[in-house]
Amino acid sequence: MATVDYFQRKLDDKRRLTIPTELRAEFASGVVITRGFKQYLHVYPKTVWDELVEPQLQGSILDEQIADLNVQFRMGKSDGVIDEKQGRITIEQHLLDFAGIDRDIMAVRVGKYWRLMGQQQA
Repeated sequence: MATVDYFQRKLDDKRRLTIPTELRAEFASGVVITRGFKQYLHVYPKTVWDELVEPQLQGSILDEQIADLNVQFRMGKSDGVIDEKQGRITIEQHLLDFAGIDRDIMAVRVGKYWRLMGQQQA
């Protein structure tokens, strides 16, 4: 079976993104959506967030870079679960606004997480 590293979708009227069937098991633990480093979103499987991202955000209390990363990733952070029946996740409006996403979304795998961006950003 081929690995899915990229997909395009349209959000429905309730801001839900349908995850391809081949990827749904990856998000079985849940989904964390955050602002990205630039004008796009990061989508993490909950296990990746808990095991890899969260420990990196726990650095020195006096480290300004760690503080900036905490602000970046926690401001507007959204936790959720994938809808088992149709494999959808809901994306909060403020995150879509941050990334300039209307309806058309491109998703690209970036190692252990996904980058979501509007198709006009490609």
